[in-house]
Amino acid sequence: MEPARIRQLLEDVAAGRVDPAGAYERLRLLPYEDIGFAKIDHHRSLRDGMPEVVLGEGKTIEQIVAIAERLAERSDRMLITRTGPEAYAAVAGRVPGVTYHAAARCISLNRSPGALLPGIVIVAGGTADLSVVEEAALTAELIGHASERIIDVGVAGIHRLLAHLPQLQAATVVIAIAGMDGALASAVGGLVAGPVIAVPTSVGYGAAFGGLAPLLTMLNSCATGVAVVNIDNGFGAGYLAARINTLAHQRPD
Repeated sequence: MEPARIRQLLEDVAAGRVDPAGAYERLRLLPYEDIGFAKIDHHRSLRDGMPEVVLGEGKTIEQIVAIAERLAERSDRMLITRTGPEAYAAVAGRVPGVTYHAAARCISLNRSPGALLPGIVIVAGGTADLSVVEEAALTAELIGHASERIIDVGVAGIHRLLAHLPQLQAATVVIAIAGMDGALASAVGGLVAGPVIAVPTSVGYGAAFGGLAPLLTMLNSCATGVAVVNIDNGFGAGYLAARINTLAHQRPD
């Protein structure tokens, strides 16, 4: 349950539109609801600002649908990552208003969209990294942040990256996404004053070891201000970038 819904419920009780028993019934499943194969954290939005996000990978379609229904009953926003069109069709049949994002492989719901805060720039080494880019951008958007995208500017052609230097330097936070050697994060980190969130991807030939090589490169970066999330973790990068950007917008001028 999100803060706006809690406030509205309390106002309804105070005005006599909802009796205490009705209010109790709505609140009794906080902080979580046990549905046997999952414990759904309906309290998370009150703590973290974003409802619990569902990892679709490894779950059956029936499990995804059941979780989505419970979340949508108590929240205006929902994100299901790492899932496909079959799961989307099943969820859409039970939860009106959901959207499938094919590039990000995500299902989202946003019944109360608002203005998005600027400040996040996502830069990617290659077109093959787009699924991670879009997962990060969608995550940030559901939290209330817009993302500018700079695609296919890997270090094999560093002039392509440098052409976007003013845009990068104006960002509050940069997400740098790359596979292969993962050197993009260090290159960006040496050019900008803001924090850089590095995301290694599983893109690359055999010696890239499914993302391990760029992960190690990013962890060993000599550039300052670079933090690293796990391989292909666009969701984690988008979430962290949104938190940083939120704090920046709350800072007094």
